Amino acid sequence: MMTTNTGTLNLHPDRNLGMELVRATEAAAIRAYPFIGKGDKNAADGAAVDAMREFLGTVDFSGTIVIGEGEKDNAPMLFNGEVVGTGRGPACDIAVDPIDGTSLTGAGRQNALSVIAVSDRGTMLDASSVFYMNKIVAGPEAIGVVDIRQTIAENIRALAKAKGKPVSEMSIAVLDRPRHEGLIEEIRAAGAGTRLLLDGDVAGGINAARYESRIDMCVGIGGSPEGIVTACAIKALGGFIQTTMAPKDEAEAAKGIAAGLKMDYVYTANELVSSDNTFFVATGVTDGALVEGVRRKGPVIRTDSIILRGRSGTIRRVQADYRADRWLA
Repeated sequence: MMTTNTGTLNLHPDRNLGMELVRATEAAAIRAYPFIGKGDKNAADGAAVDAMREFLGTVDFSGTIVIGEGEKDNAPMLFNGEVVGTGRGPACDIAVDPIDGTSLTGAGRQNALSVIAVSDRGTMLDASSVFYMNKIVAGPEAIGVVDIRQTIAENIRALAKAKGKPVSEMSIAVLDRPRHEGLIEEIRAAGAGTRLLLDGDVAGGINAARYESRIDMCVGIGGSPEGIVTACAIKALGGFIQTTMAPKDEAEAAKGIAAGLKMDYVYTANELVSSDNTFFVATGVTDGALVEGVRRKGPVIRTDSIILRGRSGTIRRVQADYRADRWLA
């Protein structure tokens, strides 16, 4: 702790921060609500960005955005390197995704989330120079058993044994992309089933680490920012994550190396986020297995959120009702 002329300040994010941050994800989700299923993903994202930025400005912390909406020249708010918050309070690294699943929102499909992840300042890996990572995420049973360097069949068999269930009952989540055609075939050839995700591999990874989930593992190539965000959640869940960089070409690999990233190297949870003092906060935009989406119930708008805190291993679920006449025209 330190004392200044503004009072006593925590040097690290404290337990109240999660309850403050959830107001920002709730606001982003509510502002995106009118655009669900309307086919305009950019309008939904823009509304969510504006709302999240406004509410983050009221939070007592100094948050430097490590993972945001893009570089300053391309994003007017929540860009990489922007400092948000009141400046009174802990210094934090922050990752934001006002809508993880903008296409899902525009189409009215499931699993769109508004997400914020926070850790102590200087502890989040800045992987912005390489857009994609290869990831494998699972629950605590995978620790010491699963390894991203093994084949997917070997990992499925090892995890099935650790979980005490037959391979035929294993469910593996993977983004439904052309790049994963071979991976999907290998999963099915091993005897496991697939859960194909249209988008939103943050929710897929978290569900793979949750003990009550029907998903046993989430694998494949997805966004590097989403990998860092997922690692913050895994810290609270006690789960397993490994990633390797997946540059699209030699030029991107060289850019990543120049930025200090390691190619052909396995990053663990502690290397993706080196602090255990993490928060992961998400509010549902559309319905999903993790949280319910925003819904109008007569005079109120109801949100469903989850707050995961790494230091205490706490999982909180927060449901909030807002007066609709103050949010929707």
